[in-house]
Amino acid sequence: MTSSSPVSPITEDDIAHFLANTPGFFERHAELLASVTIASPHGQRAVSLHERQAEMLREKIKGLEHRVMEMVRHGTENAAITQKIHQWTREVAAVRDAARLPRAVENGLRTLFDVPQVALRVWNVAPEHAGLVATQPVSEDLRLFASSLTMPFCGPNLGFEATAWLPQAGEVQSLALLPLREGAIDSTDQPAFGLIVLGSHDPHRFEATMGTEFLSRMAELASSALSRMR
Repeated sequence: MTSSSPVSPITEDDIAHFLANTPGFFERHAELLASVTIASPHGQRAVSLHERQAEMLREKIKGLEHRVMEMVRHGTENAAITQKIHQWTREVAAVRDAARLPRAVENGLRTLFDVPQVALRVWNVAPEHAGLVATQPVSEDLRLFASSLTMPFCGPNLGFEATAWLPQAGEVQSLALLPLREGAIDSTDQPAFGLIVLGSHDPHRFEATMGTEFLSRMAELASSALSRMR
């Protein structure tokens, strides 16, 4: 007498595999879709497979709607910032006297972009600009630090030398440092000839994780204008 091998029990995975690979099953047994009920995630009631699928679709649609709304919001914000950059560029470009450029750059950043405190310094300028506030001497360490930046620095106020340029430096909780150099901001073969400081009392206004694309473009635009002072 020979013994037969025991039959392995059918598992849930086996059933799921069968249903996934047998699409005609529910066509032949459509009554099951209405008769089988499962617990609803919204309360204790039981719902049919049809209802559960509809709930899943509604949740998926709701998630997609939130994503679309978020994209629209970001698009609107980016369009507003782009318009402000355009206006700021026009105002700075309209300044004929190079000695007035630092004030024009600072005022535009402060008013158009709602930055509480703004200051800048430029060095290696033409002799006729030597007496301006924006051309006051800075340390060699600061010049080297500015040249080391290939993108805007955003983060907490760590006591940078440049923070002292701001009118109310003690109130600054977060700041952005924008290097000024000829050409692209990330050009390593061009040393910086200046630095812009943006300060805020809000510790979250300028964070290390924030995007810096707009700040980079603003630094390049300011660099192009202020290079007239050299």
